[in-house]
Amino acid sequence: MSSGQGPSGRARGRARGRARGQPTEAARRPGEEREGPQQRAPPSQMVPAQAQPATVVSGRASHRGGARGEPRPGDHPEPPVSEMAAMQIGASEQAGRGARGRREPESLTTRPKHLANKKGKTGNPLTVLANYFKVETIPDWVIYQYHVDFSPNVESPRMRRALLCIHKEQLGSCYLFDGMSDLKTLSRLATEPTELYSQRKTDGENIRITLKRTAELPPRHPEVLRLFNTQNRRNLQHLKFQLLGQHYFDPDSVSAIPQHGIELWQGVITAIRQHENCVMMVVDTTYKVLRRDTVYDLMYELRRSHNYTDECTKQIAGSIVMTRYNNKTYRVDDIAWKKNPCDTFETKSGPLTYMDYYLKHYEIRIKDQKQPLLVCQPSKRDLRAGRTQNIYLIPELCCLTGLTEAMRSDFNVMRDLAAYTRLPPSKRVENLSTFIQRVKSNPDVRKDMRGWGMEFSNALVEIQARVLNTERIVQAEQSSTYDPRTADFSREMRGKPMELCRDLRIWTVVVSRRDYPKFEDFLQSLKRVCPPMGMRVNAPEVITIDDDRINSFIGAMRQGIGPETEMILIVVPNNRKDRYDAIKKIACIDMPVPSQVVVARTLSKKQMLMSVATKIGVQLNCKMGGVPWRLDIPLASLMVIGYDTYHDSSQKGRSAGGFVASLNKNLTHWYSRVAFHNTHQELSDALKVHITVALKRFCEVNGALPDRIIFYRDGVSDGQIHQVQEWELEQLHKSYRELASDYTPKFTFIIVTKRISTRFFSKGARQFDNPPPGTVIDDEVTRPERYDFYLVSQSVRQGTVTPTQYNVICDTSGLSPDHMQRLSYKLTHLYYNWPGTIRVPAPCQYAHKLAFLAGQSLHKEPSPSLSNYLFYL
Repeated sequence: MSSGQGPSGRARGRARGRARGQPTEAARRPGEEREGPQQRAPPSQMVPAQAQPATVVSGRASHRGGARGEPRPGDHPEPPVSEMAAMQIGASEQAGRGARGRREPESLTTRPKHLANKKGKTGNPLTVLANYFKVETIPDWVIYQYHVDFSPNVESPRMRRALLCIHKEQLGSCYLFDGMSDLKTLSRLATEPTELYSQRKTDGENIRITLKRTAELPPRHPEVLRLFNTQNRRNLQHLKFQLLGQHYFDPDSVSAIPQHGIELWQGVITAIRQHENCVMMVVDTTYKVLRRDTVYDLMYELRRSHNYTDECTKQIAGSIVMTRYNNKTYRVDDIAWKKNPCDTFETKSGPLTYMDYYLKHYEIRIKDQKQPLLVCQPSKRDLRAGRTQNIYLIPELCCLTGLTEAMRSDFNVMRDLAAYTRLPPSKRVENLSTFIQRVKSNPDVRKDMRGWGMEFSNALVEIQARVLNTERIVQAEQSSTYDPRTADFSREMRGKPMELCRDLRIWTVVVSRRDYPKFEDFLQSLKRVCPPMGMRVNAPEVITIDDDRINSFIGAMRQGIGPETEMILIVVPNNRKDRYDAIKKIACIDMPVPSQVVVARTLSKKQMLMSVATKIGVQLNCKMGGVPWRLDIPLASLMVIGYDTYHDSSQKGRSAGGFVASLNKNLTHWYSRVAFHNTHQELSDALKVHITVALKRFCEVNGALPDRIIFYRDGVSDGQIHQVQEWELEQLHKSYRELASDYTPKFTFIIVTKRISTRFFSKGARQFDNPPPGTVIDDEVTRPERYDFYLVSQSVRQGTVTPTQYNVICDTSGLSPDHMQRLSYKLTHLYYNWPGTIRVPAPCQYAHKLAFLAGQSLHKEPSPSLSNYLFYL
């Protein structure tokens, strides 16, 4: 690549995938396949410290920052001080659209019309606290909404705010203006319409401002709730919190972890919504990992690369960086190799170099005058505001964000981070109490909230929850229960035969000569632990290779997979992603056969080898069609479907959709398919095909089509619910009609959401604890316009447990809320990679594993011959 050229689309896609980071399972079990991305080694050395400490914010939740404070050609970099002061208008400088520049999604009604009561009845009562504070005083007043027009037109939202702020006495002490055309105030203006005049300081021209009243908003109007959220962000600004990415963080709550070169900033996530009986604010603790290395540091580390410019572009383009001098985040799109800090850009007072600009405005002396500049293309928000020029950043002043994959895979790093982030329930409650007292005691916050008539309660919301009964685990006609506090039944399974066993008869092993002794020990352990589980293990065909090259493994696999091969096991020396991907492409696409990849390090601890062999033996059984355990499922003629998506790491804008559907009454056998589609579409037309084929398979197995279908959909945000209602449900109904004109099964569609801010705490004798597994909350903090409930299905050893939210958006099943809740809890027991309950129903987790494998490693649809096996575990 010649100097000054940008990266290819494919290179940018790879870089962006690395910058975002990929999800990994929190606690991977021994023997479970490594499904993560390629690890990248951390920098081996650091450049001498820069003019000021360089730390960066985690890039996962970051967004492209605005252009404030950044020089761009044709733009004045910084507004005058008087304009900056004028932007403090009314109750908020970030009015209307809020600090993040986007509107909250409108309230969407998904509750089925026939549902009169969504509360369940079964289970033992339990009192819990939630991380919610009531908005106790909702004023009985009207908010006046006005449309604001500027003549001649003013493009800049900052300038609009400044021009309007001159008339704040006429607009009232409390008003919010979004910088475009929407103004809300408690004061009704005297004349209709109202005309105001302001003089623009830049050229002395008089600007006419016309305000026309468009609405009078009652206290429960969604716009009023949006106003409350805007004011709440203003409260955080009064408390001196800093906006980093999408959330606010407290600069006084920073924990340094110097041994890893990172800092941890503590912040809060808040949202005010209408809940069942009142308006409440949810508050949750969040964290940002700030790194000390800069983009310049990374470029310095790459200086000896064979193709320096290409390697820099691959690793930097698409990443999120933060400019420490103003704490704003940006997405880097390219590197301008022909530009440097000595270049100039136009200002109102004439050309100015980047070096002089930073010295003048921030007192920062740029050390390397020859470094190239980073290119940030204007975001959609910038374009809407009329800013079309690229932003140029100095690598020396841009901090890299987030954790590298090497850090994520480093046990010591993650352990030290967990010491701060995995707060026990009592500590979280203490943080919540401290936060609300800070809010209520701040004089500026009190003044603003008094103006809007808002007041928060002092105490967390108390809720009556229920704890569902424990389930009985069935293995080969033997049943047992488990400790309800942990929902872990690994001990109860020990030494008992599995529900359905598949013998390891004809199987192949590929292993390097160096790792062969470890495999021999593992094989002996496998032969000892499998027979008591009812699984016979024959001697495998072992193919040894002399090195760990990818081609060596591929050649051995092609040699070892025959028409009768039932399983192939590959022992790899480490977690190299390219090797893993190549192995999976052979086993899942080219020569389809169930496969198991085992990292040699997993087999090196002899004291744990029996346990590892047991878990791998269970996995092998599952991948060949066996069943470790089951539960009693009372519903007859039932099909359960799980669906999830995962972004394709090889192609930007493309996602893999994982589809799984049950084929038997006990919900232990699953049919699976994958389809790729555009990311923003989130679901392709292939869903209809998948369901049609799954229904035919179900009919072949059971002799009839299912009477009832329950669809669990994962990976849907609030803003996508409307799309799911309009598009995905229609796809499902079409599949029924095309299969048989008179086939109308009872149907339920449930959206499963894991990324939520809600937390629950049970009252212990001396402190707060996590609610036990099986805790259901279906009142108070749920939404009146939804058929929703929260379920705590898993137990955690560290920190505070995170519940899962279930939102039933379509229901013709005739099942009661009790049945929905209990079935969802039952399904959390049926994920065969862990002998215990998990956070989501098993079909959701299977769909995620399938989509992850396809999006991360295969980039194609797996062979249909594997569709009846859990080959993706």
